[in-house]
Amino acid sequence: MTRGRCAVLLTGLLLAGCGSHPEIPVSDKQPLVMESSVLAAGISAQEPELNTGEIQPSASSRLYNERSEPVTVHYRFFWYDARGLEMHPLEAARSVTIPAKSSVTVYGSANFLGAHKVRLYLYL
Repeated sequence: MTRGRCAVLLTGLLLAGCGSHPEIPVSDKQPLVMESSVLAAGISAQEPELNTGEIQPSASSRLYNERSEPVTVHYRFFWYDARGLEMHPLEAARSVTIPAKSSVTVYGSANFLGAHKVRLYLYL
């Protein structure tokens, strides 16, 4: 009897663990995600602009530095298909240093056809 209960409990725990995966919990209507530390560092950004007119979908976003010193920001573009599902493999994270009191444009491109939506994630 005890073995049966342990087996059921163990199976339940394994199933619960298999269903979880790391993700950014945001709304579908939120194409730009910035950690609070980015905002605290004086960085602001435009929502990413998706360009699907070429063979490979691409996106760009302008980042602004309001501080009097350069700030290095890490970023990653996440791509989604027509049904809103995240496309894998994920694009590698990149870094850019934004000079003091200026702006830079960051670019990303999907490595696959069928990307209909993009999300930009910024962190320090």
